[in-house]
Amino acid sequence: MSASRFGGGGAKHRLMSEIQELSKEKWVNIDLVHDNILRWRLGLIVVNPDSAFNGGYFRAEMTFTDEYPYQPPSFRFLVPIYHPNVYPDGKLCISILHTPGEDLTSGEQASERWSPLQGVESVLRSVLLLLDDPEINSPANVDAGVMYRDDRAMYNKKAQDIVERSKNDIPDGFVMPTTLDPPPPPKSADDDPAFWAESDDEEFDFGGSDTGEDADLAEFDEDGEEEGISDDDDN
Repeated sequence: MSASRFGGGGAKHRLMSEIQELSKEKWVNIDLVHDNILRWRLGLIVVNPDSAFNGGYFRAEMTFTDEYPYQPPSFRFLVPIYHPNVYPDGKLCISILHTPGEDLTSGEQASERWSPLQGVESVLRSVLLLLDDPEINSPANVDAGVMYRDDRAMYNKKAQDIVERSKNDIPDGFVMPTTLDPPPPPKSADDDPAFWAESDDEEFDFGGSDTGEDADLAEFDEDGEEEGISDDDDN
């Protein structure tokens, strides 16, 4: 099945299914930007007593194209996180978000990179794992990588400072989980026959905003103000 055959309607259909499943999870809080299914605003929650970032509520955004799931989404934190694999602009250095296929330059195998069998949940779980277990051999933030390796106590203190600041972003009325059930076994699109049984004639309309218009709004929040990173935050 080609990406062009799958089309924008197929991407929206797939994402509607995924957001419905993720809405049952306690470790992520999801809203759509301007009701656009191709733009997700997230609260990613760390519930792991062994994590330096335990208790954090980290605002992030994921964006998708009409070629999803054949092309990966993008992911970025909307607030600075001092972590070896997080760039200053909030983007991540993580294999699962890299385009499909083997990259001999990076040394990544095709199995480590994005594939259509991945999904939003697998990306978010990979991000949480990365927060807990950084890859310091190819850091996006060299200083954080060195501190993680040489001064773990100071690194953990900086992480907890970030966690405390992140709590200011918890929405009113949202109850933070303190424990989580073990995650279910990974489920791929192959397990859902309906995913691959799209009709050529079927059209989907989920009431999202026009994607072309949203592209111009990609750096703005719901109030029309530009998302930015304060100069006062950690680098």
